[in-house]
Amino acid sequence: MSKKTLFLSVLFISIATLVSAADVVKIGLTAPLDIKPLEERDPYWKQGLDQKRAADMALEEINAAGGINGKKVELVVVDTPSKPSESKVILEKMYNDGAIAALGGSASSVAIANGKVAKKAKKLFFGTLTYSTETTGEEAHKYIFRECYDSEMAARVLANYMNKNFKNKKYFYITADYSWGYTTEDSFRKQTGTTDKDAHRGVLTKLGTKDFTQPLNAAKESGAQVLVLVQFGRDMENSVKKAYEMGLKNSMQIIVPNLTEDMAEGGGAEAMEGVIGATPWIYKEAMKYEKGKKFVETFEKKYQRYPTTSAASAYVILWQYKEAVERAKSFDTGAIIKALEGHKYVGLKDEQQWRDWDHQSVQTVYAVKCKPASDVKASKYGLDFYEVIATMNGGEAAINKDEWVAARAKVGAPASLED
Repeated sequence: MSKKTLFLSVLFISIATLVSAADVVKIGLTAPLDIKPLEERDPYWKQGLDQKRAADMALEEINAAGGINGKKVELVVVDTPSKPSESKVILEKMYNDGAIAALGGSASSVAIANGKVAKKAKKLFFGTLTYSTETTGEEAHKYIFRECYDSEMAARVLANYMNKNFKNKKYFYITADYSWGYTTEDSFRKQTGTTDKDAHRGVLTKLGTKDFTQPLNAAKESGAQVLVLVQFGRDMENSVKKAYEMGLKNSMQIIVPNLTEDMAEGGGAEAMEGVIGATPWIYKEAMKYEKGKKFVETFEKKYQRYPTTSAASAYVILWQYKEAVERAKSFDTGAIIKALEGHKYVGLKDEQQWRDWDHQSVQTVYAVKCKPASDVKASKYGLDFYEVIATMNGGEAAINKDEWVAARAKVGAPASLED
């Protein structure tokens, strides 16, 4: 081969590579996964894995439909622990390596930290599983959107039931010691009239706690009739199983303010029987809607199980991003933000809306009670846990703008989303 021929061959390959790269857009997913041995996995790995499953599904469908604005989409996935310091480094690298947007976060502390990285990079980050009120409250800005509900919405849909059935009862809180835990407990206390911490005591537990004997003994000794487990992922599983083993369900109503089916599955049908919680999405409710039904059936066929709320959010986010880019006719971040703000959409249930002033997806929320163990065990995949005991539309459940401005004023944040 002559030098000229070799040069032309290399040039052709280089040009082809550049053209190929130009025809692909990268979107990042930061979530804890199942890559490590079981004992080394993040407490929220199940929720992260469901995000990846659904994101992979959405990616396949989007690319089969021509991609986004004619460009194929590549999902860049990194096993990301529920540690803000580590997640920030991972997301920074994603953006630096060309990701134009990202989604994920199974802990609110991570989502908030990732949002700050997004703001600095002037790129979008979508919170997939982040229930702290701070995410679209005190810590909100132009570059972060939240597709799931928040803990205030959960507390409000639960409040009517709790205040009707457990009025004047004594509560005890066992709360995860980070942003989501604090704001969830605070919202639930306000909505149930249990803000007096001397009368309704509580303890904090470290994320990743394995043995809940000590805090549960404190709950037992308090004489409370209601036990609120502000725990998530594997921590919720461990705490509810231990509460069941200790016989606490015989004298206390257990509440898990933010509940998912994979958490309930890990807790076990017997331990979860009668437990009350809230969720923004349920696969059986989704089956009432055309897109929701198709999603559930496709997910089941692909993974031999039903999807959870974290899966639904990941799937919807990718489709919402695609549609926003195509409405904006641009991959420019500012143009996409404008295309999202105020936009109403039907994802995998009834209508939702990206609010323009806080970037919260306002939506219907559900209060649920876990079914008898025998019913759950008899159900397909053992995942039919929920009896819906209350629903609330997003307009009632979400805080209003005056409340939002007041919350931000307390921490010196501006009354509008800043760049």
